Amino acid sequence: MANSTLLVALKILLILIFAAWVSLWLLKPTQLWTRKWKAAEDKARATVFGYYGLNFAVYTFPPIALAIIGSFYLNLKPRESIRRKGRKLTVGFSNPLVVSTLLGVLSTLEILAAFLFILFLAWNFYARISNDFKNLKPAKSLMLNSWQLKYLKVATRFGLLAEACLAFLLFPTLRGLALFRLLGIQFEASVRYHIWLGTAMIFFATFHGASTLFVWGVSHYIQEEIWEWQKTGRIYLAGEICLVTGLVIWITSLPQIRRKQFEIFYYTHHLYMVFLVFFLFHAGDRHFYMVFPGIFLFGLDKLLRIIQSRPETCILSARIFPSKAIEFILPKDPGLKYTPTSIIFVKVPSISKYEWHSFSITSSSRVDENTMSIMIKSEGSWTSSLSHMIQTRQELDGDQTKYIPIAVEGPYGPVSLDFLRYDSLLLVSGGIGITPFLSIVQELASSQNSGINKFLPRMQLIYVVKKSQDICLLNSISPLIFGQPAEKCLLKVKVFVTQEEQSDATVRELLNEFSQVQTVNLGTKFLNFSISGLENSLWMAAIAGISSILFLIFLIMFNHIFVPSQKNPAKEKTPSWVADLLIISSFVLALICSIFVALVIRWRRLKKLIPPTLQKQSKALEKGSTQASDALEEHEIHFGGRPNFEDIFAKFPDETGGSDIGVLVCGPETMKESVASICQKKWGAKKQKPNFSFHSLNFTL
Repeated sequence: MANSTLLVALKILLILIFAAWVSLWLLKPTQLWTRKWKAAEDKARATVFGYYGLNFAVYTFPPIALAIIGSFYLNLKPRESIRRKGRKLTVGFSNPLVVSTLLGVLSTLEILAAFLFILFLAWNFYARISNDFKNLKPAKSLMLNSWQLKYLKVATRFGLLAEACLAFLLFPTLRGLALFRLLGIQFEASVRYHIWLGTAMIFFATFHGASTLFVWGVSHYIQEEIWEWQKTGRIYLAGEICLVTGLVIWITSLPQIRRKQFEIFYYTHHLYMVFLVFFLFHAGDRHFYMVFPGIFLFGLDKLLRIIQSRPETCILSARIFPSKAIEFILPKDPGLKYTPTSIIFVKVPSISKYEWHSFSITSSSRVDENTMSIMIKSEGSWTSSLSHMIQTRQELDGDQTKYIPIAVEGPYGPVSLDFLRYDSLLLVSGGIGITPFLSIVQELASSQNSGINKFLPRMQLIYVVKKSQDICLLNSISPLIFGQPAEKCLLKVKVFVTQEEQSDATVRELLNEFSQVQTVNLGTKFLNFSISGLENSLWMAAIAGISSILFLIFLIMFNHIFVPSQKNPAKEKTPSWVADLLIISSFVLALICSIFVALVIRWRRLKKLIPPTLQKQSKALEKGSTQASDALEEHEIHFGGRPNFEDIFAKFPDETGGSDIGVLVCGPETMKESVASICQKKWGAKKQKPNFSFHSLNFTL
């Protein structure tokens, strides 16, 4: 009872802080706020905190406080449903409202949030530009007529719209200190919001920069200012470097480049450090405090993730399937528990010392206490290199030569098993998109055998593959498919082979035919550490709090040392970029101190970890597993075409007996859009049962 009361109190506090921070953004463009804020800054100058301390406390700290309190909230939130949850009233908001090839699948909640954000940008622009036009005065240094001056003001205000997008840009990329997890949105799903915000930011920034240069060109002012590093006010050269860097990052992030040349996308994306530094020099410290929360949390989150991925572990073994997909078995600390559909980020230093790639975990921490598994398919240069490395290691002799060190970050996943609230689950996957569902099936089967949950949803797995040999990816759950009596089996499988002609083979026969999984045992002689997962969220909250306090202390100290105190701030002669450098220096020092604290915590945790144990895993039943039961074949296989989802949805309620149905999809975008369209029709056609609730999963980013 006390825990529930605390959760409610924390939730109310989170809502109040968020509402206050949003209110600041809404009030900031108004003249009322400008006057009040200027007076508040003047008063703060006389105190030890200065105007910079006030800006940090009001503009920067609220989102950091959200991350800190949110970590406490998530730590207290129940990890698992002990009893069935009722249907949530908000399920309609999460169902698809728009299904588009260009925009993808958008829920009502996403469209509402996007609409409110556009409304916020429109208000921000209107409030500022209307005041600009009222007080329009010709600038003596710029020989501009009325329309040129107005156009310059519009261009300037577009720069502030880019600033607003930048303020929210990095929040969706957080993993350990993730704010979106408070809304039940995982990192792999929130990345799309980062893409939207980044595109909007580049559009506004490009219009801002190009229009400013155009007006300067008309007034012949461009030759004087474009290459000059101004001592006070806006530094235009910094803005030009910032814009060019942002355009390079955005262009190399386009799907045509990111999917085919991932390395180019990955390395150019690290130019964000150049982009942010020159944005600070261009916009100035007062504007920077508004966008600083995302930068602060992102920098801290990234460094904590780097520490968490150390020290390296190794790949225990690899299982090569007939379809050329490879499953990797990794050592895991027995105390590490994760939920199904979780992902990890993997780095193999022998391939690349800097590249990280995300993969869904295919195992269940209930079933495998000492190991964790992921599955890859050779579709890019990095995965092809890893696949080739496994093939070559197989031919080598000696434990040392077979040893493959690997760094792992994560796992990241949902806080609780939300899918348990449904009566039944319709799992739709295509190709390697089967990976998240392997963990769900194993988790529910383990819960059924242990009797932990009395009410478990019945499942139907729709698996779409190109060739019949691809069905071998079901090998790890084949005992669960065929090893139980029909009355106890929670899972029914329907396989669709799209590029092969009709055959009389059954699912059981095909799994038997393609059950020859080749196991490659790799070197473990130097294995000293296993995957231990993220640090406790309370520790992460504490480190975030310490880091913000240290930043403020360093900022105050540096300003008192390097910025001369003057009674009249208007006569201040210190270059504006000095204040910018003080922010950077304070941030770097705060991060260094936080890293030291995090390293101590990590070292103490590693000392307590149980040494990795190497033992035979129960999932090594690679042959004969489909013959564990003589039960009648209830699973279906269809050849020569794609599934008719309309027909599947129509029959599903009668086949499972469920009225509250969760639809989970992982596969190509066209498949997601097809399933989402049907869920959209079902939800819009009638508000009565059965209810289909759509959820999209990503097996990789």
